[in-house]
Amino acid sequence: MTWLRGYNSIFLFFCIACCGLVKSYAQSERKLVREGNKLYKEKKYSDAEVNYKKSLNVNKDSPTAHFNLGDAYYKQGKFEEAAQQFQPITSDKNIGNSEKARSFHNLGNALLQSKKYEESIDAYKNALKLNSKDNDTRYNLAYAQSMLQQQEQQKNQKEDNKDK
Repeated sequence: MTWLRGYNSIFLFFCIACCGLVKSYAQSERKLVREGNKLYKEKKYSDAEVNYKKSLNVNKDSPTAHFNLGDAYYKQGKFEEAAQQFQPITSDKNIGNSEKARSFHNLGNALLQSKKYEESIDAYKNALKLNSKDNDTRYNLAYAQSMLQQQEQQKNQKEDNKDK
């Protein structure tokens, strides 16, 4: 029985060590996000981007890191990359409606900047389904709809000019 106690001690030590690794793993992720947030507030968006990416290397499923990375990309004019960060959050079943609405709103903004008006309209509509009281989203939806209409009118004018 004494040899069994030795294995129990080793097993217990292993369990404690693993728990410590998991705890430091989560703290490391949060610390990187916090550092990224500090840099973001200082308008150092590319430096913030680096921290958010490092955080995602620790936990690739962190919705906070994805959202914040999307914001950092957006501020740098990297609208396609921003949209790619917001997209998965919108379908994450573990995310609340408020966070999903914000993600749809920001996705709509990134798509709008990329002149993907129909897609941005869909994103804004989805945001409003989750948060019908968001006047910023309502305004952006109306703006995207007017830009789509303007784009279609220009397309029709070009076609009319070709026919003449």
